[in-house]
Amino acid sequence: MVVGVVGLGLIGGSLAISLKKRGFASKIIGVDNNPNHSSEALDSNIVDEVCGLSQVAQLADIIILAIPVDAGKAVLPLLLDQTKEGQVIIDMGSTKGGICMVADQHPNRKNFVASHPIAGTENAGPSAAFDGLYDNKITIICDEEKSLPSAVNVCKKLYETLNMRVQFMDSQEHDRHIAYVSHLSHITSFVLGQTVLEIEKDEKSIFNMAGSGFASTVRLAKSSPDMWAPIFEQNQEHLSTALEAYIKNLENFKRKIETGSKDELRDLMGDVNEIRRVLKGI
Repeated sequence: MVVGVVGLGLIGGSLAISLKKRGFASKIIGVDNNPNHSSEALDSNIVDEVCGLSQVAQLADIIILAIPVDAGKAVLPLLLDQTKEGQVIIDMGSTKGGICMVADQHPNRKNFVASHPIAGTENAGPSAAFDGLYDNKITIICDEEKSLPSAVNVCKKLYETLNMRVQFMDSQEHDRHIAYVSHLSHITSFVLGQTVLEIEKDEKSIFNMAGSGFASTVRLAKSSPDMWAPIFEQNQEHLSTALEAYIKNLENFKRKIETGSKDELRDLMGDVNEIRRVLKGI
């Protein structure tokens, strides 16, 4: 099976490596508008060849969109215009409502499967790609009733090859849930990094005093702005609601610190420790 991967960074590159290594794809064709990424992916044997967007639509049995969510919305109609019978186009973006609305307006909507593999690191580019990124993670397939059953089955088989657990969800519900459990944590990390850089001007002090807690909390602030700015823009409604709740809790925590309410703080943190039990199921 020939697989076309549009976007050869961490997500697309890791996908290509694993699909080839695990026998799902006989050939990987890459597409990337960054010539350096294309060259690096070729030199590293992440892909077998590279071509343009219109060419991959003619050559591949499956086309994977592993690009920023705004780019995905622009590219999808172009690919659906050229889709062949039996060809499957799969999107891997972190928001689903926007691209599903675009797909719903196209007569070849049935060839498209909207998905979101919940996996990644803070690193970017082909050099960050590796086999195993997706192992034992969850992937969400959205609005599957609008896709051909055969296309959904191909998508499921692809993710099962990656050793992922497949779940199904409405696209709007996906975006609401992901705002809280993924996107909000990235915003928290970016804002923490911003706050420390603004207040602590002595970079040596940051380096010397930053412990593992700070490092793990701010890790996501190293993520690609080119990828995350469109995600925040496209999920702004759900993120605004999530941020309101988060800011309210921050203000409550601040008041308890200012009033010296040690017992109330301890009780609050004890209640939040319940998250440990919840996360054991992941």
